[in-house]
Amino acid sequence: MPVFVFPTSQLLWVRLAALIFTCVAFSVAAHEGPPHGSMADWCIFCWAFSFACTLLVLLVEQCGLQARIPVSWTNFPITIACYAALFCLSASIIFPLFYIKGQNLYGDARAQRIVSTVFSCLATVAYMGEVSLTKARPGEVAGYMATAPGLLKVCQTFVACIIFILVSHPVLYNQHPALEWCMAVYCICFILSMAVVVLCVGECTGCLPIPFSKFLSAYGLLAVIMYLSATIIWPVFQFDKRYSSYNRSNLITVAVLTALNFLLYLADLVYTARLVFVTA
Repeated sequence: MPVFVFPTSQLLWVRLAALIFTCVAFSVAAHEGPPHGSMADWCIFCWAFSFACTLLVLLVEQCGLQARIPVSWTNFPITIACYAALFCLSASIIFPLFYIKGQNLYGDARAQRIVSTVFSCLATVAYMGEVSLTKARPGEVAGYMATAPGLLKVCQTFVACIIFILVSHPVLYNQHPALEWCMAVYCICFILSMAVVVLCVGECTGCLPIPFSKFLSAYGLLAVIMYLSATIIWPVFQFDKRYSSYNRSNLITVAVLTALNFLLYLADLVYTARLVFVTA
């Protein structure tokens, strides 16, 4: 029968802090009705998702149920913490940008939005602290998601999600076949990176027909080449007046995020090569 235990560890306190901060952020924002708009919904989702997942991790660990959960517990908590850090970071930027700056708000409404932003920032710091405490140290045996390539996979999928949002409203990639190729690059690399995350968290890496290390190396090289092409093609065609008629802020943001993901995939390939070849 599960027994609650409350070990006093730094990791426990960091998770409790993240739990409290996210709870305050979305509770205050939702008080008397959240701001209207898709961006407000996204921020509420980020805080609520982070809160729910952190609560799940705390309950499982405090009840000692890790062996009964059908996921790899060496990979699941740090994956959740990394996603939560990115979610809260995005909410900390988006919420004040859309719902505080330039808004004619006074009194309680403005104060509540400022409080949500502050606690969102605190939650981001707490989740970053959790990732720092649980990531693999040199020479330490740990799950793949606790290594630098694993954490980079999380960042790659998150950046891709932001790109999908930006290119879909309005549709920015249907002006030329070259831009459709860029969209194909975003989709293919996102699917493969997310597949790696799911395989590691679900302990299914042995289901692949080839060794997992060879799959990572081949996929990493392919993703770098594909993102390099997108990093070049997207600005060449989108900033050409013959093909583009949209607000340039979205186009520039997608170009920057494409270059960022290229650098993330490049770093991932370098780290993977070190893990596979140098360690071997």
